[in-house]
Amino acid sequence: MSSELTGAVWRKSSRSANNGQCVEVAFLDDRRVAMRDSKNPTGPALVFTPGEFGAFVAGVAAGEFNQR
Repeated sequence: MSSELTGAVWRKSSRSANNGQCVEVAFLDDRRVAMRDSKNPTGPALVFTPGEFGAFVAGVAAGEFNQR
């Protein structure tokens, strides 16, 4: 894990099931957002700018990632 994520406070949705199929997010001091696989908390994380994360959330809300 990157040193920039040391001390990050990770959050998982209160709606997530305890089946290990979750992602966690951390809101960083510089307004970026980090995302990681909850099954592998010491593994890699993706870090997004506020605009990138906003576009991702909007895409989720619009159903862009629904499996067909």
